[in-house]
Amino acid sequence: MVRLYGLLFLIDLVMLVWAVIDCLSTDEFAIRNLPKVAWVFIILLFSPVGWIAWFVAGRPQQPARAGAGSQWRPGSGFPEDQRPRTARAAAPDDDPEFLRSLAKTRRADEEMFSKWEADLRRREEELRRREEKPDA
Repeated sequence: MVRLYGLLFLIDLVMLVWAVIDCLSTDEFAIRNLPKVAWVFIILLFSPVGWIAWFVAGRPQQPARAGAGSQWRPGSGFPEDQRPRTARAAAPDDDPEFLRSLAKTRRADEEMFSKWEADLRRREEELRRREEKPDA
C-alpha cells in the first residue's frame, strides 16, 4: 500500500511540475478560460485537480493536422514533390549581370581617374610656367 501511495505521489509531483512549466512557457494570449496567473495558482494549490484542469481546459488547443487530401495551408510544409519552384537568386559573384555592372563601374572609375590625373598634370604645368616666367 505504501508503494502505491508513493507511486501516486510521484506521478502527481511529475504532472504538477510539467503542468506548471507548460503553463509558464505558454503565451498569455494562447491560454484558454483564465489568465496565466490564475492557472498557476490553481495548478499549485489544488494538486491533482489543478493540473488535470489545466490539461483539459486551460492548455491551448493544438491545430488540426492536414491530411493527405487536404488543401495546403501556410506553415503546413511541403512534400518534396509538391514544393513550389522559384527562381533561385544567384550570389553576387555568380550573377553575370552583376559582374558586368562591376566591369562598367570599374571602367568608368578608371576613366575618371585618368581625367583627374591629366587635369592635375595640366595644372602643375601651368603653375611651373607661372613660376618660371618673371612678372614684369
